[in-house]
Order: sequence, then structure tokens, then C-alpha cells
Amino acid sequence: MSWRLDKRENNAHEYPTICMEKQKGAMRLSALDLTAENLGLKLGQGMVEARAMCPNIETIHADHDGDMAFLNALADWADRYTPLVGLDAPFGKAQGLFLDITGCAHLFGGEEEMLKDMISRLHQMGVYAQGAIAPTPGFSWGLARQHSPENYDFRNTIMTWDNARIIALSFPMAALRLPLDMLVALDRVGLKNVKDILDAPRKPLTKRFGPFLLKRLDQMLGQEDEPISPRLPVASLSVERRLAEPIGRQEDIETCIEQLAKSLQNDMEKRGLLGQQFMLLLFRLNGIVRRLDIGLSAPSREPKRIKILFSEKLDNIYDEADAGSGFETIRLCIVSAVETSDQQATFSGKNNIQTDIDELADQIIVRLGAERVLKPAFHQSFIPERATSFISLMKNAFSKEEIQSEKNRPIRLFSNPEPVLAIAEVPEGPPITFRWRRSHYQVARAEGPERIGAEWWINGEDARTRDYYKVEDKSGRRFWIFREGLYERESENRDGLVPRWFMHGLFA
Repeated sequence: MSWRLDKRENNAHEYPTICMEKQKGAMRLSALDLTAENLGLKLGQGMVEARAMCPNIETIHADHDGDMAFLNALADWADRYTPLVGLDAPFGKAQGLFLDITGCAHLFGGEEEMLKDMISRLHQMGVYAQGAIAPTPGFSWGLARQHSPENYDFRNTIMTWDNARIIALSFPMAALRLPLDMLVALDRVGLKNVKDILDAPRKPLTKRFGPFLLKRLDQMLGQEDEPISPRLPVASLSVERRLAEPIGRQEDIETCIEQLAKSLQNDMEKRGLLGQQFMLLLFRLNGIVRRLDIGLSAPSREPKRIKILFSEKLDNIYDEADAGSGFETIRLCIVSAVETSDQQATFSGKNNIQTDIDELADQIIVRLGAERVLKPAFHQSFIPERATSFISLMKNAFSKEEIQSEKNRPIRLFSNPEPVLAIAEVPEGPPITFRWRRSHYQVARAEGPERIGAEWWINGEDARTRDYYKVEDKSGRRFWIFREGLYERESENRDGLVPRWFMHGLFA
């Protein structure tokens, strides 16, 4: 299915209204309403010529960013019919929507009733749209936008393969979604309609106009696949409820969420899945769609847990006055899930002793945001400041056992090692005294060294080896310091100095 959206449905003064923008050094028409179209004005036409044809023309400067924002809002609205909604926006210019309604039409009483429902709802919202249903995106695009040379209006129709060839013969060349310069070139040689090239030899056409012309023709006729790219990830599972009476109270919404979550729980159990991220869609009567997302630190399928997290979200943002005339449809989707095997439950009925902690973490994430709740992560590096970091609790990371051996590391590790002045009894030995942050320390005990080679593929061939020592001063304070550079082999660094000492962390 394809939709074409016009700038205006009707003009009270019957003056043609167009959008203009600068193209190729001149102001040209970039969009026009039906009145302007019926007067013979065309896209790409110069403003001087357009005003000569119609002095009373009304002009609006093109706003492509505003058009795209409006098109995205309509795409949100169209999610009620199918999750496969794609944007028809070549070069960032909003033109319409593509909807893949395969397997969805019966939910609305069939394709004809579905199309009527769409048109009626859009008109009630003040949006004039033309739609068509066809076996291919290319055919639906042409049907939604074109008249035949015999002035037969294909718009708002349903086409099957039985009459596809007859309709294709009646299409003008513009129905193939070709660039304007190619349409002009085709018109100059007398190729004005699809029937002029449908059975023509392909090699001369390709040689003169390139492969794109015949590619568009094959896509329209179904001889070449053209999948619709949905603008949002398609949910692995989703359930929805269409309400006989719209609801607006938060308590009613939360009740529906729990009921939908129970339906999802059954589906997840059958497939052996646990939900990681969930999305809630609230469809208002006036076409506005509210979208809420939550993520779980530990995947789950428990309805009460899902309800509690969405309740936290609603508490922060929901205003019953903002519900307007109410929500008519509520949909709950699983955005991402993980496979799981059934586990033996404990006597408390919980499968994991971490459940309470996970539930607390999820509520904090909903309130404060995922980037404010962090966990330590280990990375594939032996350089201490690169081997660990803090990441969002929602993100996955390597396990410690996979990348790092069991070594004692300081409780506090500095992200940037700090220079110290140290004295050792022998060049390759541990320090016996050092000065750090204007304080002097006498070493009582030392353990080491732990040698860590440089990552030359990151720091370059001049990167220096580190010898780490655990030292304890006479007051019992324990430090983790290292010497950068090896005597004899790496005795001079870039500054022309002997190997230097650095403080990297503090033990408890």
C-alpha cells in the first residue's frame, strides 16, 4: 500500500497553492495542491512561468524538515494498521508512506474496509491523502498518484495481478518514480507512457537512459523484489487491545498493560524467550501516538514487573489532560528478547536470588535513565586503565573470567597514572622511598614486579613496558606504582629521561 500526502486538502478561495524552493539557480515548484495540479502546473516548473499561467497563485517556502517531522508523525499513526511502515522520502523530501499490510487486512474487515478506514480517519484529522493497494510498492505508488491518459482516476483503488498489465499500459511515465531530468529526456523522444517501453527492446533503452528506467519498470511489475524498509525495528512479539470505549485514566491504562503483559508471557513461554526491552504504544483518537520504552537489567516475562516499570514511566510523564479524548488502542511490544531455558524455582517462587536487586535497578533506570545506573565492565586489554570501565547496566560486556586472570587490583584505580619521584636500591628493583602529591613515603614492604607489555598496535612502536609493584609504607598504607621503561633496552624516553615512576592506584 502507498499513500500520497498533499499539502492542503482544500482552498477556500480556490487559489492554487504551491511550495517553492531554489533549484538549479532559480525558484521552482517543489510541491503543489490539487487546484494547482488541475491548472496544469508541474513540479520543477519555474516560478516565473507558473505566475504567468496563474497570477493569483499562493506561494509557501518549502520546509523539508517540517515535512519530515509531519511524515514521521503520520507514520506513528499508521502503526495501528501494520508494524511495517516505510517512509517514501527520496533525498530527504517527504512524499508519502509505504505500508506492508500482508496478513493484516483481515483484522479490519478486508482490504477495501481497511482502505476506507484509513481515508476516513485521515480526513477527520484534516489530512487529505490518496492511497492505493497493489501487489508491489511500485504499483501502489503509481496508483496513488496518477491519472490515466483516458482520465481514469486510479487513486484510492485496489489492484490485483489480473488487471495489472491493462493498468500498467494506461500509466504515464511519471508513475515509474523516475527523476525529473529522466522524465524530460523520455518526453523529448516521444516516450510519454509506460506502454511505450513495456514491450520495447531493452538494450537500446538501457544504453540511452541507463539501467534505472528498466529497474523501476521491473519493480512495478514484480519482476524484481523491492522490500519495504520499516523505519523502526519490527517487534519480535506484540499484543494489542482495541477498546470499545476510549480510556484516559492512568489506572485504566495500567490495568490494560498488565493484561497485555500476561498475553505476552504465554507467547514468550511457548517460544522460550525472556524480554529485555519493551515498548508501549498508546493511540489517541485524534491520531497522536505516545511511545514509551523500558529496558530490564535482567530479562524477564513477569507481568507485574512489566506493569510496575511502565507505571513508574507514566508517573513521570503522564498527564490525564494530555490524553485528550482518550486512547482507543494500546499495544505492548517486545523490542529485544533473549532465549532461555527453564530453571528450577526457589521455595519463594523466584528463579534467581538477584530478582529483588534487578527489580530495584530497573525502577531506578526508569526514573533516572539507563546512563545513570552503571556497572563495572571488563575489556580485552592488559593495560589496567583500559581493562575496566563503567557502562550502563543495560549493556552487555565481557566477563572478567574471559579476559583477565585472577589478580589483585587496587580498590581505587586512577584513570590517568600520576607521576611520582622514586628511589630504588638497584635499577630494576622496587622503590625504597618515593614522593607523591607533596608527601614523602618510606617503603616498608614491596611485592613484584608484575610486567605488562605495551600495546604497540595502539600506542605505536615507541610504547614502553611497565613494571608494577605493590608497596606498603611504614604507616600501613598500600599503593600500586609502576616503572615505565626498561633499563638498557628502554632507558631513554621521548623526553630523554631515564625510566619514570607513576602512581596508578590505592589498596584498602
